[in-house]
Amino acid sequence: MTTVHVAASEPDAQLLAPNQIVPLLIGATVDEVERELVLQTLARCDGNRTRASRVLGLSVRTLRNKIRLYAASGIDVPAYQD
Repeated sequence: MTTVHVAASEPDAQLLAPNQIVPLLIGATVDEVERELVLQTLARCDGNRTRASRVLGLSVRTLRNKIRLYAASGIDVPAYQD
């Protein structure tokens, strides 16, 4: 069985099997899932937008536009950390 890494609030990521992840997604919209994926990826990349965009398969411009939308909605976006 394949396992998937899910970002956690602690440094060690939880390992969840696909049948454990699907219930977490039920009831969430695609936009909500995408937003969470973008924010967690940014956090894992220490706010580095170039690296996060590569991981997500997005252009830096597209990622920046998504971040602007999230910030305008009052969502806390991880800042770049050296």
